[in-house]
Amino acid sequence: MARRSFIAIVGHGPDLEREEGAASVLRSLGADVRTLDLWDDPPRLFHDDESKARAIVVEALDRPDLAAAALRALRREPRLEEVGALVAVSVAQIARIEPSSGFDDFLLVPYVPAELYARVRLVEWRRSEFATEERVKVGAIVIDRAAHDVSVGGMHVPLTAKEFALLSYVCERRGKVVSRTELLRRVWGSQYEGGARTVDIHVRRLRAKLGAALPLVTLRGAGYRLESPLPGSGGPEGGDAARTAPRGAAGAEAHGEERGEPRDEDEDEDEDAEGDEDEDEDEDAEEAARAERRSGSSAHDAATPGRDRRITR
Repeated sequence: MARRSFIAIVGHGPDLEREEGAASVLRSLGADVRTLDLWDDPPRLFHDDESKARAIVVEALDRPDLAAAALRALRREPRLEEVGALVAVSVAQIARIEPSSGFDDFLLVPYVPAELYARVRLVEWRRSEFATEERVKVGAIVIDRAAHDVSVGGMHVPLTAKEFALLSYVCERRGKVVSRTELLRRVWGSQYEGGARTVDIHVRRLRAKLGAALPLVTLRGAGYRLESPLPGSGGPEGGDAARTAPRGAAGAEAHGEERGEPRDEDEDEDEDAEGDEDEDEDEDAEEAARAERRSGSSAHDAATPGRDRRITR
C-alpha cells in the first residue's frame, strides 16, 4: 500500500484554521494537510503507520522565538527527523529569524498561494532522495547517468570519468562501508594494477569539487562511508556546497575536520605527489595526445630543410 503523504502545519491552535492560514491555503490547492498545536505531541500528526510527512510549516507569525523550540520538539519524533521545515513569519519579524534555528526556508505572511506551495515543494525536493536506473539523488547531489552529468543544488559540477564512476558507486552503497579494495575492483576494474592511493586521491578531488554536499566519511583502516547530507548543504542557488567548492582541496579537508571526519592516512603528504601517482584515464589520454602532437611537429621540422629555427630565451 502506498504511503499517504501530508503537509504538517504547526502553530497556535485557534489560528491554525483561519481562512488565510497555511492549512486553508494548501487545502484549496489540493494538498493533504494536518495541523498540530505548538504544545501538542508530534506523534498526533500520524493517524496510522502508513502516514508520511512531506514538509513542516511552523506558523510563528509574530513570535519567531517560539519557532526554534517548536522545531526541536518536532525533531524528537523519529518520523519527522529528516522532514524539511519552513517557518512562516510576518514581514516585521524577518530580522528575528536565526539562521541556526534549523529551518530550511522561510515564508512571509500573508501568503501568496502559489509561492507557498512552490516553497513547500522546493524544500521537499531538497530533502528527498531517490535512485533509478537513470538518475540518483543524495541530498543536493543529482547524478544523471544517462547524460553523464552531476549537479549540486542545480549547478553543474564537471567530473572526470573515474570521479563520476566513483561518486556513482558510493552513492549506490549509501550508508555502507566500502573498502579501497572494493572501490578499486568496482570502479577501476579487476585488471587494474595500481594501489589504494589512487582511491584516496580521487576521493580528495570529489570532496574538493562537491564540498559540504558530499558527506563521505573516512574510516581509518576500513574505507569510506557516505552518510546523510548536512542540513542546508546545497540548494537551488548552489547553497553551501557551491560556496564550499572553490576553496579547493585544502578547504574541503578543513571542513571535514570540523565535522569530525578522520583524515586519510596519507593526506599530510605533499600535494605534488598526486600528479606522480594519478591513474586517471582522461589525463593519460591528454598526455598521449600531447606526445603525439610533439612527435608530429618534430618529424615535420626534420623533413623541412633549411627551416629557420628560433629559440626564445
